[in-house]
Amino acid sequence: MESPAPCPVILQILPALDAGGIEQGTVEMADAIVRGGGVALVACAAGRMLPHLRHAGGTHVPLDLRTKNPLRILANARRLAELIRARGVHLVHARSRAPGWSAWLACRRTGVPLVTTWHGVYRENVPGKRRYNAVMASGSRVIAISAYIARRLARDYGVGPERLRVIPRGADTARFDPEAVRGHRLQALAERWGLPDDAAIIMLPGRITPWKGQALLLEALARMERAGGCGRNWACVFVGPGRRGDRFGRDLLRTVRASPALRGRVHFAGHCADMPAALALADLVVVPSLRPEPFGRVVVEAQAMGRPVIVAAHGAAMETVQDGETGRLVPPGDADALARAIRDMLTLAPEAEAAMGAAARRGVLAHYTTRAMQQATLRVYDEILGSHMEAWFAARTPADADMPETAPEECADVH
Repeated sequence: MESPAPCPVILQILPALDAGGIEQGTVEMADAIVRGGGVALVACAAGRMLPHLRHAGGTHVPLDLRTKNPLRILANARRLAELIRARGVHLVHARSRAPGWSAWLACRRTGVPLVTTWHGVYRENVPGKRRYNAVMASGSRVIAISAYIARRLARDYGVGPERLRVIPRGADTARFDPEAVRGHRLQALAERWGLPDDAAIIMLPGRITPWKGQALLLEALARMERAGGCGRNWACVFVGPGRRGDRFGRDLLRTVRASPALRGRVHFAGHCADMPAALALADLVVVPSLRPEPFGRVVVEAQAMGRPVIVAAHGAAMETVQDGETGRLVPPGDADALARAIRDMLTLAPEAEAAMGAAARRGVLAHYTTRAMQQATLRVYDEILGSHMEAWFAARTPADADMPETAPEECADVH
């Protein structure tokens, strides 16, 4: 198959290449654009994911678009318009609100089409916030990362089916594959975190922040112990970064030290560079978010690793977890229900646990892969440009591969 001519030049715009699902999706799409015969530009501030972008074949354009100051948004719009003209950009893909306003203005000035991806559950709790959010519903195509987000876009922002596209995020099922994780990686993490050999590992992956539900999980574990426990030794691991000196993190530590049921059993691992191994180490992954998750990539990655999951029953978790088949759904914020679910999952027969894990991975392979997300997004670009990037990508990408292998020094997983 011949490469499309001219090569489509796609400019992705976001605040910074730091940690998070937006950044991961940007790198994944840079890889897809390059393999689809295009040129992948990314305008943003630098960050931890910059080596990943370069390895994927993308080009970073240093531009700090994080400001919410209207005058600086206008100045950034001028810079983006200059970049669009200088690099012959065919399409701009914006992924965040403040950069999105600069992108929208630049696209109006240059006549280049704009695609937006609505990544978050944006609040409307102050006057003018709905208008501020609305830029992410203004694209020629508006991508929702879950059906939950798509319903909000249709209901609250009037995005019709002619523009709205639902493209779930995905897991790299080549990396997040239990068969690909060797024992020495598990041992390295268990030793680093000081985990006992005989303990069932309960894991909550995510930033140390109140809405992710760490305090709720501690309360549920304490209640489970007060009710007689689960008949097994267990350890709880919080995997994810916290802010230095953060009050919430200190409160969690005080809770653990003050509780006989929790003391010595809860571990704060911080950022982990090998999330496939971390998830493989877990006997149970708990994601008890207090606010609805717009997608919840870590839930999908855990299921790709064949791990049983417990998640709060709101947001996109209602799409990615089949209650009783691939995991458990519990009422949001309900410590008693969470305690019962943890006890039930830790007392599952080995055969039932294995069956649940296998069903979870099958579901991810069928619906939530990085490759599927990449192809669907390239299809959106093709709709607008009349290009053939999806077909070119499919011809160059093995059917069983998601992302190309990353260089060893650049393979840190970021959450």
